[in-house]
Amino acid sequence: MKKILSTVGVMALIAGAYFTLSTVNSYTPVTKAEAGMMKNTYSGTLYVAGMGGHFAVADVTVDPNNASNPISVNSLEMLDIGGSTHPTHDARIDVNDRNTMYWSTYKLDTWKDKGAKGGNLHVGKSDLKTGEVITDVAFPAPERSVWTGANYCGSGQSQNSFMPVSMANEGYIDVYDKKTMKLKHRVFFDDLGIKAGETTFAHGINTPDMKKFLLTVNHTPEGFTKWTGNTRLIYLDMEALEQGKVKKLAEAMITGNPKDASGGTITFRQFFTNDGKYLLQSGADRGYLIDAETLKVLDEITPLPGENHDIMPTPDGKYAIMTLREKAKDFEGNDSVDGTLLLYDIEGRKTIGNTTSVCFACHKDEGVGKAILCGLDGNWK
Repeated sequence: MKKILSTVGVMALIAGAYFTLSTVNSYTPVTKAEAGMMKNTYSGTLYVAGMGGHFAVADVTVDPNNASNPISVNSLEMLDIGGSTHPTHDARIDVNDRNTMYWSTYKLDTWKDKGAKGGNLHVGKSDLKTGEVITDVAFPAPERSVWTGANYCGSGQSQNSFMPVSMANEGYIDVYDKKTMKLKHRVFFDDLGIKAGETTFAHGINTPDMKKFLLTVNHTPEGFTKWTGNTRLIYLDMEALEQGKVKKLAEAMITGNPKDASGGTITFRQFFTNDGKYLLQSGADRGYLIDAETLKVLDEITPLPGENHDIMPTPDGKYAIMTLREKAKDFEGNDSVDGTLLLYDIEGRKTIGNTTSVCFACHKDEGVGKAILCGLDGNWK
């Protein structure tokens, strides 16, 4: 069921301590609206995936004219998909019905039981009007995936199929029928010449016209998790993929920093702008703005105040909202991690203002001191 914070509680948090947790930090780049030229504002509902088996449902206003705090959270709710057995990174709203959202789980449902053997992954869909889970499909991880510490994260779709992508080793793309939620195909990467362990953490998404599916894999030729900081971007033919086949249309490599104790570049989820012109790719220590046709990097969004896991554009493609895992103090003053949003100006090639929390307000009431977010999707008004 959908759990809702009280209006009084949310407004009090927004007015006071809510923003002291992590929305203002030492990283405060600003941009000024040109005199006499007000920029468009946006409002909508964002669904931010969390490891607690729920989505933060944030009603937001985005005002690029506000150079300090361009993203305001008007209210927060929680959309539960199963609690602790259903940690999720994946939100994907149906293009045919904006009241239906597909999701998949990041861990086996036994992940918190250290002595447990086996367990299931879950793929499902929820009704965004009622908050109820419509379908929840449980199944064991495939035998070919010998490492299942991380599973579904990114996902794409066609008119008839939902396609979650696994981060396991070996990784794979699943093709589910949207109506029945039955698995039609499971596609590993053999036909792309990718051997187990040569890449780490696969993600993907469809192009806006649904003719292509973008698969992204962190390039680790010396072994699984031996991060080079580079990522392979691979366009696949959507029609073939829906039939369980792999047909490569184009490929490119983007570069970053090798991972070490201080951080590094690991790519996660991504979005295309609605016009199909740009690809917005998250990369942990950075984000990327990429030409969707040539797959060439146009801008590297760095430095960032937290670890970037997704980037979703506004409807007109002028701005994008980045999800970050940001170091913060919890409600007891302990070192922790909060889930925050940061605004990026696509046209201006720069971030705007401070981050805004979408996790700690609810977590304070629940007595939870850490928030691990990942992907998001949303409905704009």
